[in-house]
Amino acid sequence: MGAATPGRAGVGANHMAEHHGIRSYVLRQGRVSNAQRRAHESLLPVYGVPYTASLLDLDALFRRAAPKILEIGFGMGETTAAIAEAHPDNDYLAIEVHTPGVGSLLKQLAERELRNLRIVQHDAVEVLQSMIAPGSLAGIHVFFPDPWPKKRHHKRRLIQPAFVSLLASRLAAGGYIHLATDWEDYARQMLEVMSAEPSLRNTASGFALRPETRPLTKFEQRGLKLGHPVWDLVFRRA
Repeated sequence: MGAATPGRAGVGANHMAEHHGIRSYVLRQGRVSNAQRRAHESLLPVYGVPYTASLLDLDALFRRAAPKILEIGFGMGETTAAIAEAHPDNDYLAIEVHTPGVGSLLKQLAERELRNLRIVQHDAVEVLQSMIAPGSLAGIHVFFPDPWPKKRHHKRRLIQPAFVSLLASRLAAGGYIHLATDWEDYARQMLEVMSAEPSLRNTASGFALRPETRPLTKFEQRGLKLGHPVWDLVFRRA
């Protein structure tokens, strides 16, 4: 983990699982607190979206027509909840596989009374392939995915050409993908992969300044004070 890690995203590996195609995560279930377990059991039926192998009607899900933003791997959910609260005119669909993080975000969702946030506890690749219609998203966030720092594990990183192509296909014209990482070599790989996707264009000459729409977490602030930078990338679909 990087020193500036603000809750490592739970979908942090993109590798070929034998006989199952690409997976967006490796299951490393942490301890579930009593509060997280209670929230998961009582609130997931209310705010969760079950995985189905059929396209999701996002306007029907949120009961309105509004820009739809997908968040992939939200860790413990602090940033996701803050973004949804700060931007009530957008709707957010957040994907995470790990129960502690899902329980944590569900608790925050209920406490903040957020009506514009829903959660899918499932593999992000399968959700994108089966539930998200092409051209339906205004934006996609992938913040601090697992960096897999050892070179022999780099193939497990989430941001790979096939996955980026899938992400881009789900964006509407003008829609954006916002990535962030605190690992420099992963940042450079992200920049290379994103720049090679023909349907996307970089909004900066290289790395972007952190948009105000991505709030700093306490972990990131601590890392920055220690001199550990964070790299943001923002690309838009042509």
